[in-house]
Amino acid sequence: MTKKVTIHVLGAGLAGSEAAWQIADKGISCILYEMRPLRQTPAHKTGDFGELVCSNSLKSDSENTAPWLLKRELRQLGSLAMRAAEECRVPGGHALTVDRDLFAAALTKAIEDHPLIQVVREEVTEIPADGIVVVATGPLTSGPLAADIARLTGSERLYFYDSISPIIDAETIDREKVFAASRYGKSLDGGDDYLNCPFNRQEYETFVDAVLTAESAGAHIDEDRAIHNGKVAFFESCLPIEEIARRGRDTLRFGPMKPVGLDDPKTGRWPYAVVQLRQEDQRAGSYNLVGFQNYMKFPEQKRVFRLIPGLENAEFLRFGQIHRNTYINGPELLTATLQLKSDPRIFFAGQISGVEGYVESIATGLLAGRFAAALALGETPLPVPRETALGSLTYYITNANPKHYQPANIAFDLLPALDEAARQRLKRDKKARHAEVCRRAIEAMSTYV
Repeated sequence: MTKKVTIHVLGAGLAGSEAAWQIADKGISCILYEMRPLRQTPAHKTGDFGELVCSNSLKSDSENTAPWLLKRELRQLGSLAMRAAEECRVPGGHALTVDRDLFAAALTKAIEDHPLIQVVREEVTEIPADGIVVVATGPLTSGPLAADIARLTGSERLYFYDSISPIIDAETIDREKVFAASRYGKSLDGGDDYLNCPFNRQEYETFVDAVLTAESAGAHIDEDRAIHNGKVAFFESCLPIEEIARRGRDTLRFGPMKPVGLDDPKTGRWPYAVVQLRQEDQRAGSYNLVGFQNYMKFPEQKRVFRLIPGLENAEFLRFGQIHRNTYINGPELLTATLQLKSDPRIFFAGQISGVEGYVESIATGLLAGRFAAALALGETPLPVPRETALGSLTYYITNANPKHYQPANIAFDLLPALDEAARQRLKRDKKARHAEVCRRAIEAMSTYV
């Protein structure tokens, strides 16, 4: 293949935008297709590229954590999304959190201004028959294209359910009842990055009762009716609070409402339970309820969440929602370089490839873009070393058990174990083991680059 081969990138979310940027960065032109705003999804609100529909957090940026390692590798490989995230940061404790509107606007401008990227605003209903294709249409892939992917792969579509947390107007928070603090004082900026709504025991019990009796939103499609029968494959790291509460009355306060490391200045002690509010934008005009994704009816959310101390008069800028995420069975269908085994000109990236999370989607988009560019240049795409976070993530996508495949976030469990000598030497020091895994990954990535 030559530089004149056409590369189609389907979808301008986090993965598709990153893929298009990486292709263009190699001096190759591509066409980036995005159906929004002509046709919206159930979760998106704008036509901007890389719009964040759930949290505004790109997870921990604390050194020697697995999310930090993945972001470090992305920065080393010239990720557009990582650059935009740094420009649009807002305080978020030890996490990399962004102003979602500024972040999406920055990605959109960079893509639209690039002379080698042609943006086409239309819905793609089938995989292009010619050229190289990067499929990055995300978990909310439209019905016609999803059906074509199912036809092409010869497998049934797989899916799980994901949810969105509510966002409230900052001016409607009762500042006399909440307190600012980061858990255990940990913050990348050294500040008190979260607003914390403290509960006593009675307030907590009343809140749990309200959550358990709240009326659920109706199903939009027949398959979604299973949610009311408890037969739903939720992603365990993003459970709706109703599902958490059903697992036991104390489950919420050991989960998203855990008070550990948060000293209430009025009492000098940890509260019985806490709801944390995280800043959404750089002007601190709105906050989201951390971990409070749910599928209650909108009026029920207003009633239930106004039971939270400090939010009695809260005005909601966005209510929580639930949506269905579509993904393929990567271990059955993809090679180590994210190419479709039955048609190597087709790459998959983002959540549809079987990863979960913003940074993981960016990561697979970056790799698919680089691999597609290599193919266009007549080169053989070279997998990233298994010792790296990027390499381990793609290894999971393409080598997990296909019979029990579930999307994954980056975690140290995905990376290869240390050798026996290192394990014995560091067996009593978990932090040192993680640091050694990161050191090994950084060395492997430097060699790869």
